[in-house]
Amino acid sequence: MNKKPSNAFIGASWVALLAGAVSYNIGLWNADMMLNEKGYYFAVLMYGLFSAVSLQKAVRDELEGIPVTSIYYGISWFSTILSILLLVIGLWNADLMRSEKGFYGMSFTLSLFAAVAVQKNIRDSSSAKKQNNLREEKTEFNESL
Repeated sequence: MNKKPSNAFIGASWVALLAGAVSYNIGLWNADMMLNEKGYYFAVLMYGLFSAVSLQKAVRDELEGIPVTSIYYGISWFSTILSILLLVIGLWNADLMRSEKGFYGMSFTLSLFAAVAVQKNIRDSSSAKKQNNLREEKTEFNESL
C-alpha cells in the first residue's frame, strides 16, 4: 500500500532543493571567477541533479519490479558518481578559499539529496493517487451492483 508523503515532508524537500540550488547559483553569480569556470560549476550542478533523479528512478523501478536494463542502471550510477567527482576535482583545483569550497560542496550535496526526495515525493503522491482512484472505482462498481 502506497501512502502519500506528508505535506510537511513535501514542503521540506522543495525548500531544501530550492535552498541548495539557489544558494549554489547565487554563490556562482557573485564569485570572482571567469565565466567559463562559472559555466563548468553550473553544468556540474545540472548534471548532478539529473543523474541523481535518474538513479533514484532506476533504483525504485527495480525495487518495484519494473524492468530496468542493466546498462541504464549502470549509467545512472556512473553519472551520479561522475558528477560528484567532477565537483570534487574542480573544487580541489580551484583557486578558492576553503570556506567557499565547503559552501559549494554542501549546497551541491543538499541539492542532490533534495532532488531525490522531491522525485520520490512526486512518485509516491502519483502512486497513492492512482490507488485511491482505483479504490473509488471499485467502490462505485460494487455499489452499482
